[in-house]
Amino acid sequence: MKIIKKILCVVAAGLVCCTFIGNAAEAKKIKVLIVTGDDVAVHPWREVSTVTRDILTESGKFDVRVSEDPCILESANALKAYDVIYLAMYNATLPTLSDIAKNNLVAYIRGGKGFVVSHLSSASFKEWDEFKKICGRYWVMGKSGHGPRSVFKAKIANKEHPITKGLDDFEQDDELYAKLEGNDPITILVTADSDWSKKTEPLAFILQYGNGKVFHHTFGHDGKALSNATVRKLIVRGTEWAARGTVD
Repeated sequence: MKIIKKILCVVAAGLVCCTFIGNAAEAKKIKVLIVTGDDVAVHPWREVSTVTRDILTESGKFDVRVSEDPCILESANALKAYDVIYLAMYNATLPTLSDIAKNNLVAYIRGGKGFVVSHLSSASFKEWDEFKKICGRYWVMGKSGHGPRSVFKAKIANKEHPITKGLDDFEQDDELYAKLEGNDPITILVTADSDWSKKTEPLAFILQYGNGKVFHHTFGHDGKALSNATVRKLIVRGTEWAARGTVD
């Protein structure tokens, strides 16, 4: 009987230990809030946000939640639960955000949290000049643009940064964004030569905003554009870097 009790105690202790380890591993996952919606039929935003969520979740590194209402930014308490906000929307309405939401987002990033800007998201909140600084480069209607969607060669411009280290140039079926505006310092990671602008354009880059880190990429017109293996790696690594400043 004593032997049986000892065995049961060992098993129970093992189960507790496994549960603790499992919970600890779960707790270490990066908490991501994807903010999406309001794309006035420009993009299949729900498809894009769903695929983005799957990319992050399947990596095993992230615990992802999706909000289809940017008003979640009005709750500073809600934002505290997340390590990084991933913006996957084009907000076309005016006014785009309340002053409370704008102040919360600035405080969130400046305080040391991460922020990811994707595809046309930099065109959101067009009346808000500070958002342009957060994005580093931003889309301006009537000035920025792209040629017909096509397959183009994306080039790794920085082979030493943790987000791009070990990655090779790749072919991407997408819109090649061009003529984004802005002069704030950025570190360019991926580029492509645009037939539309006749220039080499930055397609993925990073910047510091206060104590926070921003990863900005222009990929992702639709789910198909996010099926590229290298683009998926960039999204995973870039989101992790924005949240932690490192890539595992």
